[in-house]
Amino acid sequence: MRKNNFSLILGLNLLVLAFVLNACNQQTESTENSSLMYQKTDLPTPVAAKIPKTLSIHGDDRIDNYYWLNDRENPDVIAYLTAENAYKDKMMEHLADFQEKLYQEMRGRIKEDDQSVPYKDNGYFYITRYEQGQEYPIYARKKDNLEAPESIMLNVNELAKGYSFYNVSGLSVSPDNKILAYGEDTLSRRIYTIKFKNLETGELLEDQIPGTTGGAVWANDNKTIFYTTKDESLRPFKVFRHKLGTSASDDVEIWHESDATFATYAYKTKSKKYLVIASFQTLSSEYRVLEADNPTGQWRIIQPRERKLEYDIDHYGDKFYIRTNLDAKNFRLMTTPENATTKDHWTEMIPNRADVLLEGMDLFKDYLVLSERKNGITQLRIMPWAGGEHYIDFGEDAYMAYTSVNMEFDSEELRIGYQSMTTPATTYDYNMKTRAFTKLKQQEVLGGFDPANYKSERLYATAADGVKVPISLVYRKGFTKDGSHPLLLYGYGSYGNSMDPYFSATRLSLLDRGFAFAIAHIRGGEEMGRYWYEDGKLLKKKNTFTDFIDCADYLVKEQYADKEKLFAMGGSAGGLLMGAVVNMRPELWKGVVAAVPFVDVVTTMLDESIPLTTGEFDEWGNPKDKEYYDYMKSYSPYDNVEAKDYPPMMVTTGLHDSQVQYWEPAKWVAKLREMKTDKNPLIMHTNMDAGHGGASGRFRALKETAMEYAFLLDLAGKAEVKVMD
Repeated sequence: MRKNNFSLILGLNLLVLAFVLNACNQQTESTENSSLMYQKTDLPTPVAAKIPKTLSIHGDDRIDNYYWLNDRENPDVIAYLTAENAYKDKMMEHLADFQEKLYQEMRGRIKEDDQSVPYKDNGYFYITRYEQGQEYPIYARKKDNLEAPESIMLNVNELAKGYSFYNVSGLSVSPDNKILAYGEDTLSRRIYTIKFKNLETGELLEDQIPGTTGGAVWANDNKTIFYTTKDESLRPFKVFRHKLGTSASDDVEIWHESDATFATYAYKTKSKKYLVIASFQTLSSEYRVLEADNPTGQWRIIQPRERKLEYDIDHYGDKFYIRTNLDAKNFRLMTTPENATTKDHWTEMIPNRADVLLEGMDLFKDYLVLSERKNGITQLRIMPWAGGEHYIDFGEDAYMAYTSVNMEFDSEELRIGYQSMTTPATTYDYNMKTRAFTKLKQQEVLGGFDPANYKSERLYATAADGVKVPISLVYRKGFTKDGSHPLLLYGYGSYGNSMDPYFSATRLSLLDRGFAFAIAHIRGGEEMGRYWYEDGKLLKKKNTFTDFIDCADYLVKEQYADKEKLFAMGGSAGGLLMGAVVNMRPELWKGVVAAVPFVDVVTTMLDESIPLTTGEFDEWGNPKDKEYYDYMKSYSPYDNVEAKDYPPMMVTTGLHDSQVQYWEPAKWVAKLREMKTDKNPLIMHTNMDAGHGGASGRFRALKETAMEYAFLLDLAGKAEVKVMD
């Protein structure tokens, strides 16, 4: 009976949608010369059927009228998403030429025949390169030296033929350099089939392993690999052993992570001595190791899991090096003997510091390299085993620095990456003994780019509770701090992921048209240390949203932004941020882009079949606990849509998204259409061929960026502004 009623209601709405599209065609003549979308907002919008579903827990009933959109196999759902895409096309029809111009402009900055800096591993130099006009990379290598003939391992352009989406991941070469393992995803659900290629003959082996995370870890015998599979919720939960030449059905299960809040994966230590299985969740971790020379041996635990005990490991000599939060909020570095690894044997090497977050380590024969974050910026600390230490001096206050690919153990050269909001990504070899930099490559930005034309600043906004929130800002020189410029504020603020002041060539299309761009380093990230993360999660999650709003108010007050042209953007958990701030302060924003937004927080966190849910209870809380349910419901964007004016919004999603299911943004848009009282543009774009990361290929992805920028520039009245010389 319900299905019949559903079909009747949806059938009526599809008739409405047909009328919508006809009306759009009729309206085009009167608006085709317009440059503003809100002159088209009288067009009838797509209408989703309302099928009430009652969701009850803790004595509370929530009525979800759009729950039915949670079925990607339903042709009526596809019809609705298609209608939204058609409406988006009509709303932005007047921007088609401009959007194409932006796309060509962005593509024109890319050096199409480009390649990575080669790195050396086990006697070969490995290179990733692109050819003119090609979407996908070519993976190649050269033996012994860079003058040797190139051997192509994979030409992804050839492999991708015939697919609307294609991605290769987890390339791994056997220790004898003869066999390549790689993962292939043709759906964009991040479910990979591992394949094997004989690098000497070029032939593909018969071995194929479906349903994996894509990565393969080789034992030292050159014929055994370990890999991880995903369960129905796409949680990596089992590690298997596979022997080349045998069927995947005969593979041996090594580890089953039965705790649904944990995920698992396998890797090999840099020393090549140990295979490692890691199990982890938000607040704890556990590691198992096995000598890589003995792939059928018995695995042993480093330290059994404990609630709120986090650690990670690497190996050198006769010790394991352990970064841990044991009695150390900002983490400290410990060592322990190979054969006595539980925490009672750990010895402190680097203590916890209140103002420094220990983020990571790299081990070399003669050096230890630490990545440490202080005042929001990552610093690289060089510590020779023989004694003496120093920090690498980059000569700037605000930048992004990180260790890159360092496969060689016996080396004085540290491969590092560096960039800032005005400096393109640059790769250096840094001599840890002489402290000399060798610049290997800087991202080449074509089209007359000159970093001297741009300026960045580091600002601090004061939050409502007195906390100082960092802001990274960039603009083109000539910018006047007089409150007359449009500004795009970007934020994330979840999972302890720090948003560094990175360079973006596509961003120049905004800066050159008078925009300023800012990153709000809000709580929920880890920019200012572990406490920064803890103050923006669970029952303190609203700090993330209020920090972002306080940063916006500060930028307007200090006249970096025109109060009538302040824009916001965020994706995934940053899309949740967008949903929250438009509910809290809708009048603040001239326009908002919410990319793959996590907006139906309560319903998703109550559904343990959805990817990521069980592993994130310690990030958001478990709504089966009434305290967390009430708090979550108080900010969940979908649950808090009201009958009021909302700003112009663009919402994007992917039909095959494995991290934020497409129905979250689809339901949110449908409810906004029903409830909002304004006539501001609301458009949704669903990539019907892609998932969380958007389109595959280096040029296709630019199409979506150009669409988002066209939306923002049109709202700012900048669509026809001449690019600055």
